[in-house]
Amino acid sequence: MASSAQSGGTSGGPAVPTVQRGIVKMVLSGCAIIVRGQPRGGPPPERQINLSNIRAGNLARRAAATQPDAKDTPDEPWAFPAREFLRKKLIGKEVCFTIENKTPQGREYGMIYLGKDTNGENIAESLVAEGLATRREGMRANNPEQNRLSECEEQAKAAKKGMWSEGNGSHTIRDLKYTIENPRHFVDSHHQKPVNAIIEHVRDGSVVRALLLPDYYLVTVMLSGIKCPTFRREADGSETPEPFAAEAKFFTESRLLQRDVQIILESCHNQNILGTILHPNGNITELLLKEGFARCVDWSIAVYTRGAEKLRAAERFAKERRLRIWRDYVAPTANLDQKDKQFVAKVMQVLNADAIVVKLNSGDYKTIHLSSIRPPRLEGENTQDKNKKLRPLYDIPYMFEAREFLRKKLIGKKVNVTVDYIRPASPATETVPAFSERTCATVTIGGINIAEALVSKGLATVIRYRQDDDQRSSHYDELLAAEARAIKNGKGLHSKKEVPIHRVADISGDTQKAKQFLPFLQRAGRSEAVVEYVFSGSRLKLYLPKETCLITFLLAGIECPRGARNLPGLVQEGEPFSEEATLFTKELVLQREVEVEVESMDKAGNFIGWLHIDGANLSVLLVEHSLSKVHFTAERSSYYKSLLSAEEAAKQKKEKVWAHYEEQPVEEVAPVLEEKERSASYKPVFVTEITDDLHFYVQDVETGTQLEKLMENMRNDIASHPPVEGSYAPRRGEFCIAKFVDGEWYRARVEKVESPARVHIFYIDYGNREILPSTRLGTLPPAFSTRVLPAQATEYAFAFIQVPQDEDARTDAVDSVVRDIQNTQCLLNVEHLSAGCPHVTLQFADSKGDVGLGLVKEGLVMVEVRKEKQFQKVITEYLNAQESAKSARLNLWRYGDFRADDADEFGYSR
Repeated sequence: MASSAQSGGTSGGPAVPTVQRGIVKMVLSGCAIIVRGQPRGGPPPERQINLSNIRAGNLARRAAATQPDAKDTPDEPWAFPAREFLRKKLIGKEVCFTIENKTPQGREYGMIYLGKDTNGENIAESLVAEGLATRREGMRANNPEQNRLSECEEQAKAAKKGMWSEGNGSHTIRDLKYTIENPRHFVDSHHQKPVNAIIEHVRDGSVVRALLLPDYYLVTVMLSGIKCPTFRREADGSETPEPFAAEAKFFTESRLLQRDVQIILESCHNQNILGTILHPNGNITELLLKEGFARCVDWSIAVYTRGAEKLRAAERFAKERRLRIWRDYVAPTANLDQKDKQFVAKVMQVLNADAIVVKLNSGDYKTIHLSSIRPPRLEGENTQDKNKKLRPLYDIPYMFEAREFLRKKLIGKKVNVTVDYIRPASPATETVPAFSERTCATVTIGGINIAEALVSKGLATVIRYRQDDDQRSSHYDELLAAEARAIKNGKGLHSKKEVPIHRVADISGDTQKAKQFLPFLQRAGRSEAVVEYVFSGSRLKLYLPKETCLITFLLAGIECPRGARNLPGLVQEGEPFSEEATLFTKELVLQREVEVEVESMDKAGNFIGWLHIDGANLSVLLVEHSLSKVHFTAERSSYYKSLLSAEEAAKQKKEKVWAHYEEQPVEEVAPVLEEKERSASYKPVFVTEITDDLHFYVQDVETGTQLEKLMENMRNDIASHPPVEGSYAPRRGEFCIAKFVDGEWYRARVEKVESPARVHIFYIDYGNREILPSTRLGTLPPAFSTRVLPAQATEYAFAFIQVPQDEDARTDAVDSVVRDIQNTQCLLNVEHLSAGCPHVTLQFADSKGDVGLGLVKEGLVMVEVRKEKQFQKVITEYLNAQESAKSARLNLWRYGDFRADDADEFGYSR
């Protein structure tokens, strides 16, 4: 252990004691110390040296726990000052010593000198001179050392030093407190202010026994935020050290044992106190980590008051250098290039509440999961109706709020991504589904850690790990702190308030609901929406926040390449550039806030209209980028000129859908000679409803203000005197009021009563029909009867066309008319009267184009040939249009002219 030096002497003379050296590790009492050697490849050997010829008082001892009748032994007078005298003089210092006597039990007695040789201060003499020790009784001064001790003792008595002073020395006896009744209160009472202390014992590298001054509390202190390897107690009472446990203990002992320190009491765990020990030479917590003797622990790092990031940085330092306990450490991202560990990317999509899709500089897409957080989830097994399909975004509490927080913060923005770990793919088990490989990262924008922000709002929770699991966020402590704040403040998932419920109606593909909702959307003009999904370049799913519903939306005015489709038994390939169009739309509008104008709907319940993103029309943008063509239905739109201009520019570029475009020569059309003028007196009308047999209802524009005023007055009257629910008994043919899907009351007529729950009614001012329960009906107040204002919806049919009898063909024609004219202002001219209702021609108010002629041009209907002379010019025009549709094989004519052989089969007669 300690180095030794043999002092030589003349042959035959008395043996000279061997002078040995060591470093003082610990002072046991005023007359006993422990010295150690220099460490070589591990903790050094130690030995206890007792001072010869002197005696100092015994220190206090706690009663053994195994002896219930035993009592604590207090300090003897002047015992603690003697210990303190030696502690301050010797701890950590080099001394030399000689062994004069060794008892059969192995106790060694000798002389101790401060320094490297015996010329240094004699420790025994110093103690006696200060009155802190006495010569042993019965010792006679028969050699120079004993003579000097005797002289020192006489001088101390004369000077009344130490134990020779007046009084019994009771003031030197400590009132030691071995237990604290309320550790939590004790810690809190110090308000994290440094407390002076002496480290009395080191159990392992991160657990010590400390004497708190000046009140002499003897407490166990665990270092906050870290854990060193420990000594495992075996059944036989022996201790087995974990790897590097002894080295870690020596590291702490050699720096702190019996040193004056300051301790910040930070928290308590069971009866042990968590704290940080401060020494003038540094912070032992950070040093242990930096040297690879300790690891960070999550459960206590949160209470560390001097910055958890410092501890993580120190641990990272040791990991990178593979020091000691980290000798076999492999970083979670060790196999990644630097460019794949840290990069800047643009956020394209938010997946639920813990993952995003980003676009890299290379143009590739990558899914990034936010490290160490868990999105909201359903608690318990019976919270979800088994018969109802789970929609996580709306049915899991706070999932929608979390997704919206990320969407508003990130979509379309550039973020900094730091990959923390790669979670490998895992196969499915009975309870856990399979997971593909996940890239987990810390994502920041403007210096804000998105995961931390999410957790702090109570919109996600932090995943807890095994202590040896290194696959976690590089800012894990900030996440834990954010979660603690969210819990304390009752935010989000931690709130005791009622869970927010999102009742979102999905009317995609529900024709009946869509039909009821259409007039409401049409009247709304531009509506705010969020693009939830992009099916193709021109087909999207939208969420309407004000209406809290989901709709399928088709872009109007364009013909976009159709994407690939999976049909029963085969896969239909997509048209050229369909994928490019889909990607273009996705990048531009997915999860963005947009504005939509709904114009009409198709037979499948999909709404058709215009979508605007940042003031730009998406239909125009698709045409502009050669990813769509203009559809003829755009002619009646106010965006027609923009679309044509964009298409002309795209044609000139000859890219994508126009790659093989060649300009066609313009054909001159010979004018048709008019034989006789027909009566044409067009009046403005507002088309409110299209029926399944291609009849339509209109309102006279001139009386429109009267209807608006009547409706306003009627609703005010109803609001003042609301009908009693269920009090109205409907009768066929009776006028009444009915509550529509938009929650407003309208005038109606009862057409049929199946039961109180199913009453067929007709809205007399709009022309649409509905089946309602009688609870949504009421008596029509006399002040608003048809005598005051006649029914405003008038039924008409198209002149000069035959309505297809084939159901699919008729539906196509109806869809086209709905898309073009429902809820729009047109010009109407009565051509001839017929059984049922007048037959008319309709013109678009802006372009003056003939609606019926448009249906013929598109091949959706056939011409009804009439013999009257005044109609010959218009009939000729209709027939020419029919021939063009036939030549182009549009719709009815896609299989050629079917009328010769199987007209009856198609529902036509010539």
